[in-house]
Amino acid sequence: MSRTVCITAVDGHTGFLIAELLLTNETFKSHIKSVAGLTLHPHAEKCKELAKLGVKIVPHEPGRLKHTVQTLQQIGAEAMCLIPPAHKEKFDITMEMIEAAKKANVANVCFVSSAGCDLAERDKQPHLRSFIDLEAAFMASKGDSSTQTGHSPVVVRAGFYAENLLLYSEQAQKEGILPIPVGQNHKFAPIALGDVAQVVAHVLCGKGKHGFADKHRGQLMVLTGPMLTTGDELASAASQALGTDLKFEDISEAEAKKVLHAQSESDESELQYLLEYYSLVREGKTNYISTTAFHDVTGIHPQEPVEFFKVYAESFRPKHANKKRKMSK
Repeated sequence: MSRTVCITAVDGHTGFLIAELLLTNETFKSHIKSVAGLTLHPHAEKCKELAKLGVKIVPHEPGRLKHTVQTLQQIGAEAMCLIPPAHKEKFDITMEMIEAAKKANVANVCFVSSAGCDLAERDKQPHLRSFIDLEAAFMASKGDSSTQTGHSPVVVRAGFYAENLLLYSEQAQKEGILPIPVGQNHKFAPIALGDVAQVVAHVLCGKGKHGFADKHRGQLMVLTGPMLTTGDELASAASQALGTDLKFEDISEAEAKKVLHAQSESDESELQYLLEYYSLVREGKTNYISTTAFHDVTGIHPQEPVEFFKVYAESFRPKHANKKRKMSK
């Protein structure tokens, strides 16, 4: 039996990639009847791309709970991937979407949360910590007899996306450095966005007698990359992949803000999440890897940092290295 799936925030990187995987990857597409994408930005470029693949793009208007419930009912979603949107009102919009899913009786819901939220502190990392409140609201449906939504829940805590490092491609190309405010000694394990999308796609397609596959339903899956790295070790992995020397530079949070504002098109609140995650690294709270769920769900190994830098080699390779390479042809 193929399944109707609804994905929120499909104009964002995570939602886009999950929707694309479901409709183009042989592993998943036979399990999918249709995909609807809820979005705050229905005319975004990513939405146009997904529409060409067959995704039904549905505008989402926050603050209109009754309307959102009706929309979900009209979609007839048997499974939902709930991704908090990149928006300054992320928390309120997500809380409303959790409530809408409950009222629309969506039986199978996979909530994409954030690794590190359980270690974040309200006064130091409030944006990250807010994911704990969202998870609590989502999981509370389990004990609510008025809805099926708590019947088959999954929470995926996605770690620091390796793709965030692309924000520093300008410095990598011009100066041969990766300027990240993570301190000198503590480590973190960036995960490729594609690996998170793989896990979520498996969950959305998995089937059991209660909805989602029994090995997935009820799980809290923490996903990080497979390798713990300091800033220096990350630069070494990049150097190995690029065949050229890239150095790590530990910068202050103030400097990091300047760099992010200058080079990122992300929403201000999204930059704040990044800065808060970096502060977790500096506090030593990210000195762990969590790959068991990834192996269990996908049966494969997550992408290593060297592989990540090979995929994005042209974005990181210093300009002088590009010139040398061209000249040697």
